[in-house]
Amino acid sequence: MSRNSAHRVLFAAAAIAVIFAFSACQDISYSKLSSNYHFGKANSFFRENQYRKAITEYEATLKYNPNLTQAYRFLGESYKQLYKPGIDTPLNKELEKKTLDALTKAHQIEPNNRDIIYSLGDMYDKLKKFPEAEKLYLRIIELQPENMSNYYVVAEFYKRYSSDNKDIAKKAESMYLRRIETDPDNPQGYAYMATYLQEAAGGPEELLKSYEKAAEFWQKRISLQPDSAEAWLALGVNQWSRSFRFQFLTAPERMKQAQDALKSISKAIELDPNYPEPYAWMGPLYKAVLAKLEPEKEARYNAEGDRYLEKFAEMRKRAADRKKLEEELKK
Repeated sequence: MSRNSAHRVLFAAAAIAVIFAFSACQDISYSKLSSNYHFGKANSFFRENQYRKAITEYEATLKYNPNLTQAYRFLGESYKQLYKPGIDTPLNKELEKKTLDALTKAHQIEPNNRDIIYSLGDMYDKLKKFPEAEKLYLRIIELQPENMSNYYVVAEFYKRYSSDNKDIAKKAESMYLRRIETDPDNPQGYAYMATYLQEAAGGPEELLKSYEKAAEFWQKRISLQPDSAEAWLALGVNQWSRSFRFQFLTAPERMKQAQDALKSISKAIELDPNYPEPYAWMGPLYKAVLAKLEPEKEARYNAEGDRYLEKFAEMRKRAADRKKLEEELKK
């Protein structure tokens, strides 16, 4: 072959390569534009709670870009929104499978993405598949041990399974405690722990111990927020509950709790006279506890309780009128 002929062959090959490269670039550009177009439409439908339309668009997105993680994630979320836990029908089983398939694919692409891990764990939680959900939720903590909200998420997960299982109940409690340990100066951690203890299951004596333990955490919250009316009210409600609910306590024991509740709720009112809820709790404290413990003062206690309840109703009406006026002004 002559030199000129060789040049012509090389030039032809180069030209063909350029044509193919140009075509490939066009295909890539078209796929990217199409993927972005369908993904944008899908997200709009998802935000508007139109999940069936979102599914169609997410699937179209993945046709053009099969590696788009967020498309798999929100495709799974769309299927999940249509899924109905506990309903055993062919359609629901299909939605279950498609949800898991899409979220698992997203997890395979980005195994350390917290949002995807949470979403997949949430689906297993809905299916009551405890081991699978637990593994994923614990993985979130491994990835972000400094994030307090992660401990709360896992604690709430355990809480849903704790009523009939003391081992799981201990796991829930340990997560609330770990949240406190992560940020001991954050009062919200103590509030979460106290609330959990007050919602614990068990017999009367066991439940009383939970309330007593919860009171310690309410006190710790108050030590961090001494001027918080909400914190003082929470302690007062705890004390009221111990006096009202646990009838097996002696009259002096119940009276002490009632007097403590009176002091705590009064402190909440002192700190914020415009806070309605303390007035609501004062009513049953006087009428359902003190009036029963000291029947000779029943008339006075009932009158005092009615006065607080009237004050509460007045404040609620005032708040409702203010909200109505604000809405009218906006119009």
